[in-house]
Amino acid sequence: MLIIFLPMVLAVLAGVHRYLWIRLVRDTGLTPRWRRVATWALVVLALTLPATMALSRHLDPDVARRLLFLPYLWMGMLLYLVLVCLTGDLLRLARWARARLSGGAAQVDPGRRLFMSRAVAVTAATGGLGIAAISQRNAMATLSVRRVEVTLRRLPAALDGATLVQLTDLHIGPLLGRRWLEGVVERTLALRPDMVAITGDLVDGSVDRLSRDIAPLGLLDAPMGVYFVTGNHEYYSGAEHWLAKVRSMGIRPLRNERVSVGRGSHSFDLVGVDDYNARRMMPDHGPDLARAVAGRDPDRELVLLAHQPREIHRAARLGVGLQLSGHTHGGQIWPWGYMVYLQQPYVAGLFDHQGTQIYVSEGTGFWGPPMRVATRCEITHITLRAAAGARASGRLVT
Repeated sequence: MLIIFLPMVLAVLAGVHRYLWIRLVRDTGLTPRWRRVATWALVVLALTLPATMALSRHLDPDVARRLLFLPYLWMGMLLYLVLVCLTGDLLRLARWARARLSGGAAQVDPGRRLFMSRAVAVTAATGGLGIAAISQRNAMATLSVRRVEVTLRRLPAALDGATLVQLTDLHIGPLLGRRWLEGVVERTLALRPDMVAITGDLVDGSVDRLSRDIAPLGLLDAPMGVYFVTGNHEYYSGAEHWLAKVRSMGIRPLRNERVSVGRGSHSFDLVGVDDYNARRMMPDHGPDLARAVAGRDPDRELVLLAHQPREIHRAARLGVGLQLSGHTHGGQIWPWGYMVYLQQPYVAGLFDHQGTQIYVSEGTGFWGPPMRVATRCEITHITLRAAAGARASGRLVT
């Protein structure tokens, strides 16, 4: 699989940089000196991307955060540079098509063409830098608490008002480390939740490399417990080792397991399943919701932790009241969210799916480019409401 995938990625990267060279360097009439400078700059930037992907899991985390920040930022800027250049090409195409439809031929004015090429290049460059600056702050420095209320018809009245915090997609590794995580844990504890749920993609790297960085998670504490399910990135980073590590920190991993949360009749069932794609990477792993809920009392409320939203189809069939997921990052960088719909039924927010509610977090951290555009990093604070006999419902509060 890698033998096929890697050449495809490299070919796409080469093609994208070649396109940018044509639009930003060749077509803008730079002097020979600046043309050479710009050409070599694009070559170097192009080479940093595969180098970054190769090095990100092997460098010391502190070194990686200093060395790989700019290549990751360039990865995000590429999207907007290409979008602006493509928009310029579409405008040229529209002008040509209008001339042809009117029965004439589009007049080629070399001076006008050069002016338009330079205008597109300046717009792309300034726009890309501006978006990078703003979106980088959104990702690295802005962390919001998003409040959600969910009414569950089978939740005991004694648990009305119970709260839980969902953390997901922290991606501790190449760019996010201990200091950032300390802030996440501090804000989580300040909310005084009854339960904490970590719904996957905690890390990007091995236990040996990141043990110090994730140490703050050991401070998490909640009366109803702290729980964890795997995401796809755990399987790139040694899932078995990470499951053992979080367990040693007092966090309960749920691998296709069901536990009772609360006391006696004042409780509900909590289920956690392996990542949707886990079996592809580890044959003895993989989601098995049917096994996890077998034999349960159907009159008890059931909350599911599942990294990927597409687990909702099985959840609805098996009577889950609420599913908590992440994985999508809300798209992270607009307009990438529209592409996520090709794989996932929901991208961000609270939805009702055939009687089962699902909340998809936009993610506490980020992956890849240190950028957030039209999305935000979030700690999700969920309040459960009891309404026996009523239809389940929910709402985003903030």
